[in-house]
Amino acid sequence: MSEKQVEDIEASRLPTTYSGPAIDGTVNEPTIEKRDSIVPSEGVPDELKEELEQAHIDVYAPFPIDENAREEGNILTIRALFVGCVLGALVNASNVYLGLKTGWTFTANMLGALGGFAIIKLISLTKIPWIGGYFGPMENNIVQTAATAAGGLGTIFVSAVPALYQMNLLSKDPADDYWKLISFTAVSAYFGFTFAVPLRKFFIIHIARELNLVYPTASATALTIRSMHLSTGGLESAKKRIKGLSIAFIFAFIQRVVSQYAIGILWDWHVFWWIYTWGGKGAISLVNWGWYLEWTPAFIGSGMLVGLNAAYSFLAGSIIAWGIIGPTLVAYDAAFCQRASENYPDMWNCNGLRLSDPKNAPSPRYWMIWPGVLLMMAVSFAELAVNYKIIGKAFGAATTMGAKRLNSLIERHGKSNKFIAKIAARPISGDTMEDPSPKEDQVPAWMWGLGCIGVVILTCVVLGLQYQFPVGYSILSLILGLFFALLAIQCTGATDITPITTVSKASQLIMGGVTKGQGTAMHTAQLYNLMSGAVAAGAASQSTDLVNDFKVGFLLRTPPRVQWYAQGVGSFVSIWLAPSIFVLFTKAYPCIVDLELSDSCDFLAPSVSAWRAVAVAMTDPSFPIPTSSGIFAIVISIVGVLVVIGRHYLNSTGHTKAAKFMPNMMVLGLGFLLPQTQYSTAMCIGATIAYVWQKKWPLGFEIYCFSIAAGLIAGEGIGGVINALFQVVNISGNTLGTNVGCPDHSC
Repeated sequence: MSEKQVEDIEASRLPTTYSGPAIDGTVNEPTIEKRDSIVPSEGVPDELKEELEQAHIDVYAPFPIDENAREEGNILTIRALFVGCVLGALVNASNVYLGLKTGWTFTANMLGALGGFAIIKLISLTKIPWIGGYFGPMENNIVQTAATAAGGLGTIFVSAVPALYQMNLLSKDPADDYWKLISFTAVSAYFGFTFAVPLRKFFIIHIARELNLVYPTASATALTIRSMHLSTGGLESAKKRIKGLSIAFIFAFIQRVVSQYAIGILWDWHVFWWIYTWGGKGAISLVNWGWYLEWTPAFIGSGMLVGLNAAYSFLAGSIIAWGIIGPTLVAYDAAFCQRASENYPDMWNCNGLRLSDPKNAPSPRYWMIWPGVLLMMAVSFAELAVNYKIIGKAFGAATTMGAKRLNSLIERHGKSNKFIAKIAARPISGDTMEDPSPKEDQVPAWMWGLGCIGVVILTCVVLGLQYQFPVGYSILSLILGLFFALLAIQCTGATDITPITTVSKASQLIMGGVTKGQGTAMHTAQLYNLMSGAVAAGAASQSTDLVNDFKVGFLLRTPPRVQWYAQGVGSFVSIWLAPSIFVLFTKAYPCIVDLELSDSCDFLAPSVSAWRAVAVAMTDPSFPIPTSSGIFAIVISIVGVLVVIGRHYLNSTGHTKAAKFMPNMMVLGLGFLLPQTQYSTAMCIGATIAYVWQKKWPLGFEIYCFSIAAGLIAGEGIGGVINALFQVVNISGNTLGTNVGCPDHSC
């Protein structure tokens, strides 16, 4: 759980019930409903456990009903869906921009909650039909739900899809494949959408308490929505948060758009280049290895969210890869750079991927890909392995529940099966609760069941007709997507980390084994490999996001059927939006999908490199991995696994403070894949600001930090979209701006 999510839950320390204004206009004193508080034993910081106890909050049950609250009536309103989809569109566009830059993406939970409150609270005061009228917490949840669904699916467009183009497996121009991308996105979105319903009941209602599935982000979002609607104090706090978000968004947007016209002054500070031009010739080494400052609001904001551990682990990865290993490789002729400038013979480019002999004469960037990818994969699987007991409980509970339903069906037909009856007799948990939503508010089984069948058929048709995907491979991809969705949802509920890397890479490994066994041609095998991973990752990502939404609704008592409809509308928007944003960026920056242009690309897309690397390793018979790179990849992966085991041991034995100092090896591995070191330094700046802010001015931090960070991220993301449009119509900084302050007049 991130430090900010802790603060969001701490900020919710309001009474469990609030009676609101009395009829005579006076404000009644808040009252606390005394009840047993169930606090998770794992996954929640010690300081937060105390706060939850004091607030009498049970994170496994819906919030108590406020008897004095107004009846909301219809909450699936046009205004809620429209505002939610617009906010989700902002996040979707930001995620494509940020994901192509560094591989990081963010959900629309908090932006949807805060932005929805700000906009609809204002327009609700009007008398205009469909726009005015009472605005309560459940409708706020619908706004946030639509935003999350509309903001999803960006993951596949910053990973698998660009990799398909870089490997020449699709058309040369993504615009030519627009309808292919739409159809593929649709089946990925709606497979996760339909399966989210049964997964909601299983992970939120039946086994959440037993497995300590807190869903930190979802719980923080629900508590934030609740606090904004409960009291005058909540409204005042909400106004401050919204003000902070708005100012940060406007600042970041203007900064991103304006800075392109003087990028070496307003955006990038190439300090070591300046020192070099002033006579410090030794500084050119730092220039060659990409060390400079970038005043990127989005990644400063990201650092404010992820905390010191993740940010400094990212920086450590950059230092190890591009400050130590890279220069050492070049010094010993184990990797090679290319001359970068005719004017400055000391300038070299070490980021190239255009290699005639990648195995024997790699560039440093190519050499780093393999340790980075293997480390991230090993750490992901290690995180799952150390939680084998919890995962085993989850699958055991799923088996028992399935057996109970099957046994009930058999008995209704007057028959019996001893084996199934024995499994069905196993107890799941003494704390298992029934669905608190009335039956008429639940999604009928026939509705989501028919949807699942329809999506499976549609997936087979789309992949078969457009990508020549065999039906068996399509079904295997969907089965993997469902299986890995179970893992992803459980990990998200327990740790707030969604292991999409594990999901995608495991799918690629399995499909690689299948295609090798079938003797599939390399080009076709690579297509199958990437497509199967994309289907599984897209389905798992979407279902995880939507189950998180269901958790918010569960706490706020939002009818799941209405929430599901909002998810469907938001998913429909994302189907069109994510491919369109991707096509726009590839039109403005062709280097995203063309390796021949990748040496000086603004978007190095580290996730794309990881996907491409696994696809090549699993399908290319020549296995084009430099020997030294492969050996180091194994060594650092072993170190990464040992760190995961060590951190798990420290946490399980009560040494949580010591565990906080263990590096995040997943993020450290990302540093190997991203030679643009300015992002890790920017995140460290943001994380340090947040840390000092929290220590010195905790009240201001509690109110403003997340809002400002969200505004910075969204503002730069939308500014990046505007820059892409300017690039297409030739009015960007590349055409009309200056490169003063840039190395060799090029930034």
